[in-house]
Amino acid sequence: MCISQCLFLPADIDECANTPGLCGLHSVCTNAPGTFHCSCVDGYFSSTGVLWETDVTVCESVDDVLAAIVPPEGQSKEMYFLNQMNQQLMENPDIVLPAGSVTNSLSTALKVSGVGSISAQQASTGQVWSGPGKDGRESGSVVLKISELLVNALVDPSQGRVNKTIHTPELDISLQVIEANSTDTSSLSVRGNTMDINLKALARNNNGTASAVFLTVSGMESLLGASFLQTENHTEMLSDVITATLPKINHTQLSEPVNFTMSHKRRLAEPGLMTCVYWEDRGMESENGTGGKGRHWSVNGCWVVFSDENYTVCSCSHLSTFALIMQTGETVSEDNPFLEWVNRVCVIVGLVFFALAILTFLLCSWNPKINNTARLHLCLCLFLSHLLLLLDYTYLTHKLVCSIMAGLLHFLVVASFLWMLLEALQLYLLVQRLSRIQIIQKEGLQKKYLFLIGYGIPLVIVGVSAAVKRDGYGGYKVCWLKPEQYFTWAVLGPVCTVLALNWILFCVTIWSLRPTLANMKSDVSQSKDTRLIIFKILAQFVILGCTWVLGLFQSTMVFKYLFIVLNSQQGTFLYIVHCLFNKEVRDEYRKWLGCSSSSSTPDSMKEAPSVSEDLDKAGEERQNKGSRPG
Repeated sequence: MCISQCLFLPADIDECANTPGLCGLHSVCTNAPGTFHCSCVDGYFSSTGVLWETDVTVCESVDDVLAAIVPPEGQSKEMYFLNQMNQQLMENPDIVLPAGSVTNSLSTALKVSGVGSISAQQASTGQVWSGPGKDGRESGSVVLKISELLVNALVDPSQGRVNKTIHTPELDISLQVIEANSTDTSSLSVRGNTMDINLKALARNNNGTASAVFLTVSGMESLLGASFLQTENHTEMLSDVITATLPKINHTQLSEPVNFTMSHKRRLAEPGLMTCVYWEDRGMESENGTGGKGRHWSVNGCWVVFSDENYTVCSCSHLSTFALIMQTGETVSEDNPFLEWVNRVCVIVGLVFFALAILTFLLCSWNPKINNTARLHLCLCLFLSHLLLLLDYTYLTHKLVCSIMAGLLHFLVVASFLWMLLEALQLYLLVQRLSRIQIIQKEGLQKKYLFLIGYGIPLVIVGVSAAVKRDGYGGYKVCWLKPEQYFTWAVLGPVCTVLALNWILFCVTIWSLRPTLANMKSDVSQSKDTRLIIFKILAQFVILGCTWVLGLFQSTMVFKYLFIVLNSQQGTFLYIVHCLFNKEVRDEYRKWLGCSSSSSTPDSMKEAPSVSEDLDKAGEERQNKGSRPG
């Protein structure tokens, strides 16, 4: 008999069904494996706060609870109630609450805070407040803290892998807990809004498990209005207020930004500046007399990745409470007319010099040792890419044409960088031959290899990108790669790789030139040539690499102007270094212009050959010195 009892476990008892009224009046009893949970119905709240004590707790009307409160002087009953709930949750950080208790507590907090008592129009602007406190900032911040602590209490560390969604009229919650071997995509959605987060990386730093909660609360914009963004522009809340948190994990440092896809509450009809913001709560500042400015919407750590008329993708380096605010007004436009004018003028000037350089490389009679293939096709690709960028805005409304232009621009940009790399490689090979005291017969690689690398690799990259994401080309503000699912790395990956290789080749080239430069110090004229060689190599490196790096630092207007001016003048720099500084080219120009050979030319320019000729001359000098009898 004892053995039989030990082998068979008794079936779970449904206490709620067997004992009607088990939790008392105005309550809901929920059965669970081995136990049961009690919670109050809507409009009622537990007499013991968020924690239910069996045979002690009763459900009381929220109005009766508020009526019985005697708050401290200077504080409303509502704020006292919210602060007490927040304090109880903070004192019990490890509690696990059933879904019924969480939704009832949060619904009660929202009702007490006054959420929903303001019209939709007032809520979108945040201009009117009728709840507890002077405005919605204080109570809104407390409600946010309460909501985060309550959803954290949904996570039971002993349960392992969990995917749970909770929907009520007031809130939507998406909860995910993963384990070390999880293959989940870590994408959580609530009310058309999505959060993409790398939970696997977090799990590796937290004993193999990690959890994330994504929620939105109806009416939170009535507490935390768009007017709390510190700006002179008109503001409008364009999305739900969403909250993202990492409950019950120790190491919350993100290994990469989190992406939020926010649905617009209305289809956009007029232009405006989309602003991804998070709620910054520095409560002590408001208490110290800054008029509540310690609590406001902030843009720090968040930026817009992509936006169209229906939704916006925001990327943030931290988790908090977020929203999308559209700014409109005289000072709001992202487009700076003067900056746009400078950009167009500089690009046109650069295109003129690109055209001059291309004609020069094609029509001039060059030293047979010099291979200008890389320079010519570098100029061609840059010329076409700058021209497309100049015309890009014209075709935004034509979806198919815009997609084709984006794909072509992708190809030209990658090809430009590869021709830059090939030009740097040509220079490196030139210096290597020079270091072996070898007079250069023909500069660099054969043309077939140059074309295979310069155009074959970009064609493969664009082809694979288009096959993987067919709708990845196009755009809302510019015809380019769409940023969804990190598609822009189809161009950022090759670009960063080429920039790194360019830097390495530059350093190795300068290092390889040391013996040659040392042998040239004894001759004054050769010393001038030495400085010219160094100048040309340095100028070429700056042209082919450094100007693009400025594109990564666009947070300030200074860097924007520097990038526009320097990057647009690559054609000018290339023309000056490889054409005007070349004696053969200047002689050709004089022939074309019908000038006499005795026309005045500065001495510093008369004997300025190409980089190849400079290095070839140095090689001959070294070879002659090496062949002299001792």
